[in-house]
Amino acid sequence: MREYKLVFTGPMGVGKTTAIAAISERAPISTDVANADTLVVKATTTVGLDFGELTLDNGDRLRLYGTPGQSRFDFMWKILIRDALGLAILLDNSRPAPLEDLDTYLDGFAGALQDMPCALGISRSESHPSPSLDDYARALHARGLVLPVLAVDLRKGSDVIFLIETLLMQIEVTDTGATL
Repeated sequence: MREYKLVFTGPMGVGKTTAIAAISERAPISTDVANADTLVVKATTTVGLDFGELTLDNGDRLRLYGTPGQSRFDFMWKILIRDALGLAILLDNSRPAPLEDLDTYLDGFAGALQDMPCALGISRSESHPSPSLDDYARALHARGLVLPVLAVDLRKGSDVIFLIETLLMQIEVTDTGATL
């Protein structure tokens, strides 16, 4: 049995807490408090972390951590990414500047991304088709990164599982030294 620590990050309100709750086998641990940020219409926000667990069919266990979305809590990003095997950056295509959000998280996790598998999950792309998944791929390419970019509905466990499976495939490739 192997254990994987995976981290979900992304802007406030993107759905990190929802994604973990959608697949966790246990009641997720959450550090949500009343939202004082008037720029985002949301009753609560994560100020520490979210945590959930999932056992895979082969017995491997996933420990899932969600970061706070607000940059002022980026010290938690550095704590939570320690010893993680993979990172999922979640972005909301309905936000005003999702490609700028991507830059925020690529910059915030730049050190980890040098050798850590990562996947992008783009939510609300059906209702907000721009930027396209290709636009995200081009933005990544401009920074010298090639990462999987998936459209996801973070309320659906099957979409979250697919994102995690994509991330786990990257981890396995990295473990074997193979290239994609």
